[in-house]
Amino acid sequence: MQYSVRTTNYQNQSMLNICDAELLGKKIIEGDLTMHISENYYGERFVEKDEAESLLKNSSIINMAGKETVSLSLKLGIGSENAVKIVSDVPFLIIFNI
Repeated sequence: MQYSVRTTNYQNQSMLNICDAELLGKKIIEGDLTMHISENYYGERFVEKDEAESLLKNSSIINMAGKETVSLSLKLGIGSENAVKIVSDVPFLIIFNI
């Protein structure tokens, strides 16, 4: 399984945008809501599970999308099942660890 990631600094905090690689470039549509999993936001590079785990553990702000990504985060104890939002069967989770 590959993950697509983009890392940046936001207000002196490490920010990670991460999604399941197969979602990159797709539009998620539910009713009037359309979300674009854009390469500009999530697509800096592809990583394997070990590096994804390390990035998740060491980031202060995390924006994630996809079943594998959100599942990995929850297995690592990052985030809560209650905070996961589902849009057209795609889970999304945002973490702020400041």
